[in-house]
Amino acid sequence: MELAESLLERAQVEGITLTGPSGLLASLAKTVIEAGLEAEMTAHLGHSKRESAGNGVGNHRNGSRAKTVVTDVGPVEVSVPRDRNSSFDSQLVKKRQRRLSGVDNMVLALSSKGLTTGEICAYLAEVYGAQVSKDTISAITDGVGGADERLA
Repeated sequence: MELAESLLERAQVEGITLTGPSGLLASLAKTVIEAGLEAEMTAHLGHSKRESAGNGVGNHRNGSRAKTVVTDVGPVEVSVPRDRNSSFDSQLVKKRQRRLSGVDNMVLALSSKGLTTGEICAYLAEVYGAQVSKDTISAITDGVGGADERLA
């Protein structure tokens, strides 16, 4: 609880909003997602980021790539680690995944309340700053769910 209070206090002092693309919640989501990705990479390689693994023998970290995913708090750009053998396959943020599952659940809830695909698109754009097409909303509500949307 103390950590949350200190983060909120710091955000107020620095003029950071709670929500929105540059808000405190988006920053926290980015930190948590990236920590999870790094933990997955460590488990995959069998050694931590700063450890050597057999003096150059075997698979190693090979930088990262930026990826934007739509989360419950809006679009978040995360740094996804890579390995030299290209064998790392994250379970947290899968390849070609553009939305985390909570967003799909939100779309289904809005649809069940009677909102049209256009209204859901407008809601996601207004509240979260996420540009999602009507086709993607339809794919989610029709149970396809695997259709990913490139963000504008």
